Amino acid sequence: MNDQIPTGDEHGALGDAEYAEFMELAAEEGFDLEEVEGDIAAAGHGPLPVLAVIGRPNVGKSTLVNRIIGRREAVVEDRPGVTRDRVTYEADWNGRRFKVVDTGGWEQDVLGIDASVAMQAEFAIEAADAVVFVVDAKVGATDTDEAVVKLLRRAGKPVVLVANKVDGASGEADAAMLWSLGLGEPHPISALHGRGTGDMLDAALDALPEAPAQTFGTALGGPRRIALIGRPNVGKSSLLNKLAREERVVVNELAGTTRDPVDELIELGGKTWKFVDTAGIRRRVHLQEGADYYASLRTAAAVEKAEVAVVLIDAGESISVQDQRIITMAVEAGRALVIAYNKWDNLDEERRFYLEREIERDLVQIPWAMRVNVSARTGRHMDKLVPAIETALAGWETRIPTGRLNAFLGEIVSSHPHPIRGGKQPRILFGTQAGTKPPRFVLFASGFLEAGYRRFVERRLREEFGFEGTPIHISVRVREKRGTKNKKK
Repeated sequence: MNDQIPTGDEHGALGDAEYAEFMELAAEEGFDLEEVEGDIAAAGHGPLPVLAVIGRPNVGKSTLVNRIIGRREAVVEDRPGVTRDRVTYEADWNGRRFKVVDTGGWEQDVLGIDASVAMQAEFAIEAADAVVFVVDAKVGATDTDEAVVKLLRRAGKPVVLVANKVDGASGEADAAMLWSLGLGEPHPISALHGRGTGDMLDAALDALPEAPAQTFGTALGGPRRIALIGRPNVGKSSLLNKLAREERVVVNELAGTTRDPVDELIELGGKTWKFVDTAGIRRRVHLQEGADYYASLRTAAAVEKAEVAVVLIDAGESISVQDQRIITMAVEAGRALVIAYNKWDNLDEERRFYLEREIERDLVQIPWAMRVNVSARTGRHMDKLVPAIETALAGWETRIPTGRLNAFLGEIVSSHPHPIRGGKQPRILFGTQAGTKPPRFVLFASGFLEAGYRRFVERRLREEFGFEGTPIHISVRVREKRGTKNKKK
């Protein structure tokens, strides 16, 4: 078996022999072996399954998302103008981890409620492995709900029907009326008070696959999946057309919210690549806020389906907050990353100077990202895009054997020990790379490792082993004092 591909079992990316050797080391150092096994399993997971929460505005979707993720993070005010930076969150229920896509409840009057709800639902369903469809039990099924049901049936994804705002036994009859939607049993809950949400989550986890349906970089040689993302009007459509050498996508700012639902198969560098299209979001003056929100949903859907995110930035303009948010979305999703600076042929020396300063200031957290300077209009430097993607994929899939990693960690501890804090000096005892795509490490330490030291370890890992074009996830397990658990008992 290729040990670079996470198997999805409790060993993460470790083979049986390597796992047994590692657990023996953990036992010698006094770690709880059950906890160590759990840490490896958590870090060794493949892409997490995605659960989308959809429904009309004001039915309690964001309240339910907050309930699922266990913290008040999703915006719960359904009015135009509410800033929505994030639409995906990680969650955990009964030991199973998954992602939640929150469609919030944006209501854009000029589009009409039916159109806006349908647009949200369509984007969210694209990203999802299963769907939670929230209906207000007090109001009952509306025409908009019926329209969403048609979308769900066409998509063919597993659906959990939720009747929200059922605060007591009197609301059960209202919930039962939703059998009429034809989606099976309605689950009566109160997202605000938590009533019934546990049973609902059990049903949602039953609907979710253990791992996402798509496989990344399969042995069958399927095309690698590339998400071409970026804020509106940076040249995504033009770049896609130039790569395809034909007009695959309409390039027209006045086209409203048109999009191309089919991913594009494109021959580049002697290989076939599947570009997950996000070029269809257009911005009208009176739809700016709404279009940005839909762009976030569309981007999240594309990133979840992709292996590499190619983020297009207009080099002629200052790097915006929106550019940084899109990059953060790709990094948090754990995708390989290429930054493509478009319209490079239009830059004069002064703008190039200021762009370099902006990159140093605004993108300081991702010096490891692959970078290409391109022109979608002229096709300049397009030949550099494929090598950058391939390098990022190689880093994304790199795995360091445990023995070699621990030799490296030993060198770090001896040459650059952790600073002494409170009279104690925590040190890394040993570690392993439990997963790839992206590389995920678990370090076992004698005490808490400060964030600055973790960043130092990541920097040294990159210097030693490469990992170009990929985020790295590092988790730390601190050894409890012997006998602590017995004392607690």
